[in-house]
Formats: sequence, structure tokens, C-alpha cells
Amino acid sequence: MIQLHLLAVLTGCFLDFLLGDPRWLWHPVCGIGNLITRLEKALRKWFPKGDKGELMAGRFLVVLVLLVTGGLSGGILFTAYRFSPYIGYVVESIICYQMMAWRSLRSESMKVLKAFETGDVEAARTAVSMIVGRDTKSLSEEGIAKAAIETVAENASDGVIAPLLSMIFFGGVGICLYKAVNTMDSMVGYKNDRYLWFGRTAAKLDDICNFIPARISAGLMIGAGYVCQFLSRGIKASNPYNGNKGIEIFKRDRFNHKSPNSAQTESVCAGVLQIQLAGNAWYFGKLYEKPTIGDSVRPVEHEDIRRANDLMTVTYLLALVPVIILFFITL
Repeated sequence: MIQLHLLAVLTGCFLDFLLGDPRWLWHPVCGIGNLITRLEKALRKWFPKGDKGELMAGRFLVVLVLLVTGGLSGGILFTAYRFSPYIGYVVESIICYQMMAWRSLRSESMKVLKAFETGDVEAARTAVSMIVGRDTKSLSEEGIAKAAIETVAENASDGVIAPLLSMIFFGGVGICLYKAVNTMDSMVGYKNDRYLWFGRTAAKLDDICNFIPARISAGLMIGAGYVCQFLSRGIKASNPYNGNKGIEIFKRDRFNHKSPNSAQTESVCAGVLQIQLAGNAWYFGKLYEKPTIGDSVRPVEHEDIRRANDLMTVTYLLALVPVIILFFITL
């Protein structure tokens, strides 16, 4: 059984590498998002207005979304494996494939770089607005590039390594529950007037669920920094990757974010690429003062979007190495 589970992990990741998320294919996260939207509307009507009422409504949202997600995914997998271990393997592989986000994250962020390469700054602005939560209208070219890099760095954990770890240790149900928590945080986990109380439980739960994965992701990314530095030696007189700088900035800036997890991988990425990320940003028309991450050893370049993606990819591959080894050991 363990062999089929590990094979499902590897198959799902391979399908994500190969196919990504086709536009025509319905995605379970869309279903989770629709569930969150409908429950939010209902719960806001059922519970009284005010801080306490919204806090309680938000707690019910979390419980209901997790119950529905866990119940459906668990029921589907239980039935599939009960019918046949091989059908169970196929279903679990498909679940893993649809919940991993490496290909879609790379594809969407690289659209920003491709727009820059054609000289279309407005197209780059539009592309980055699809993958970040901040206001992008006033961003400079450097600001657009930095936003794309930061998204890749942060989601290397949230969208790639954390789901992978959830799948490895808790199976198809685990990765579905993780994505449910992550989706709730992305939809209601804002500290604005509408969601300060309603989304508090979802945001806190997301912090808890990502605490260990974010730090594992940072460790893997440090290793990836050295791999990229080694592979890039001799390509340019000045190597764009610096593994030692990744460790230095990680130690210094890993908590330069209100979230206890977001700056873990972002600090490594900034250090390895020897650039400065983060800083003040606009959200929903309001300026939020945020500390910077990293040092401006060199200015941010459009090509750093590709480098950040390469760093994320090597991080992902390093995470898969023990899974591959364990699979062959258990044969």
C-alpha cells in the first residue's frame, strides 16, 4: 500500500510538471472557493453583526469547509481503494496532480517576464495583477518584477512544498484539507474592515499549517541556491546566485513579515539572488508599511523572474528526491 501511495505522489507531481492546469479542466480548488463564498454569505446572515458575531461565523466557516472537503475527498478515496488498490492509486494520483501548483505558478509568473521581453509594460502589469493581492496600477517596472519574484518565492512553500508534504504524510485527504485551509486564507484571511474578525480563524490556522512546511521549504531553497550557483558557474563573470548570501539573509530577515511564514522562503530567494524584495505596498487603496527583505547588492532585473522560478523548481526537485529513494526502497 505504501508503494502505491508514494507512486501516486510521484505520478501526480509528474502530471503537474507535464500538464499544469488546463483552462478547460474543472479544478477542485474552484469548488472549495465556491463553497467558501456561499458559506460566507449564509453565515453572515445567520450570525449577529459585530466583532464577536463575525469571529464566531468565521470559526464555523473553517469547520464546515474542512468537514465538507475532508468528507468528500475521504469518501472518494475510501471507495476507490475499497473497489481496487489500483483504482485508488489512479484517483489519489489525480488528486495530487490537481492540488500541486508548480506548473501554474511558473506559467503565470513567466507571463510577466514574456511581456517585459516584448516591451509591453502594461501587459506585464496585467499579468502580475493576476497572481498578487496588492494594487498594481502604480507599480514601476522594477515593482512589477519584484511582485512576481515575491509571489514565486512565497508560493514555493504555500503552493508547492507544503502541499507536497501534506500529500506525502497525510495522503489525498491531507492535501485536500491543506488546500482548503490555504484557499480560505487567500479569500478571507485579510486584515481589513471586512475580514479582520471573520477571517481571523482561517488566517491563524493557515499560519499553523504552514509553520513547519515554510521552514522546510527555506532549508530546501538554501540547498537549491547552492545547486543553482554551481550550475551557473562560468556562464557569467558575475554569478547571479549566491548560496552563502541566501543563508545570511535568511538568518537576518526571515521574520521581516507580519506572517511568521511568508518571509522564510522570500528571505532565502532575496539572498540567493542578491536583491532586495518586499517594502511598502498598496492593498485595496491603502498603503501598508512593510520592512524590506534582502540587500540591494544589485538592482532587480526582469530576468530575476526566471531565476526565481529556477530556484523554486530546484527546491521542488530536491523535495522529491527522498520520495523517489523511499519508493525504490519499499519495492
